[in-house]
Amino acid sequence: MRSTRVHVRPSSRDPRPPVAEPLQTEYRPPQPVDVEATVGAQRHGRNDPTFLASGALRTGGVIWRASRTPTGVATLALRRTADGTVRAAAWGPGAEWAVDQLPALCGALDEPDGFDASRHPSVAEWHRRHPDLRIGRTDLVFDALVSAVMEQKVTSLQAFSAWRTIVTWYGERAPGPTPRPMFAPPDVEGWRHVPSWAWHRAGLEPPQSRTIVEAARRGASVERAALDAADGEARDRVFISLRGVGVWTSAETRIRAFGDPDAVSIGDYHLAHQVGYALTGHRTDDDGMLELLEPFAGHRQRVIRLIYAGAGLEPRRGPRLAPEDHRDR
Repeated sequence: MRSTRVHVRPSSRDPRPPVAEPLQTEYRPPQPVDVEATVGAQRHGRNDPTFLASGALRTGGVIWRASRTPTGVATLALRRTADGTVRAAAWGPGAEWAVDQLPALCGALDEPDGFDASRHPSVAEWHRRHPDLRIGRTDLVFDALVSAVMEQKVTSLQAFSAWRTIVTWYGERAPGPTPRPMFAPPDVEGWRHVPSWAWHRAGLEPPQSRTIVEAARRGASVERAALDAADGEARDRVFISLRGVGVWTSAETRIRAFGDPDAVSIGDYHLAHQVGYALTGHRTDDDGMLELLEPFAGHRQRVIRLIYAGAGLEPRRGPRLAPEDHRDR
């Protein structure tokens, strides 16, 4: 007989925080930047409670982003002017941190120096068509790690649904005049104390939830070690030291948190196929993908971004992977 017990979700994050005057700034990129694509890469699905795009930036739209910064929750609103300037307003205790981090979020620390697109004619063409492509970074290590763990070995729909559910239930209501209720993720202790039934109802597999909870127990030391690491290999060692974290999750975390231009998500369900199809016209496996990307060492993630921006997706001929729902078992 199925239980009819009702689980009570946290309610402390429901009231909208009072709207105070925002902290405002402008960022003038030294080179043209596709801010919409750069910041939008941090989005976790269409209904992400931490991200909202109210219209396209080129037509006066605004990007809203809620985050938990080292100094507290912040809501950041971005608008781009005709000359490429990014105007930003931020609310909440983390507003100053979010404003200071804005250039990095928009790709200011991504330097394509040394990138030789001419090594492949298609890459050269995509680079010519997308000179404003940049890889942004959040500098929020644990949130990047958690979202990557949630996306392990499941469909995007499953992962995005789990993220939306847990962040909405256990996150904190975002400050500011957001067009709809938005939420910042829990802090490290909050992730650690999400109850087992909530992970289950969110549709997350036990191995993933265990990985997140165990990582949260070492959260402060993991964040500190990753921020202090000298390069991608050193960060890999930090992340892979966590049980349940492999090369795919580590690469995804490096991309999101640090804007790593060379990270490659080995083991991805689609990535090797897409890279092979774009560069050769045929599918390949992880080894073949790494061989194709080797001439671009140091900028392999940049090539992957150009592939998705310029080549489009490989035609899908087979059925989609059917998500499994274990919540009623």
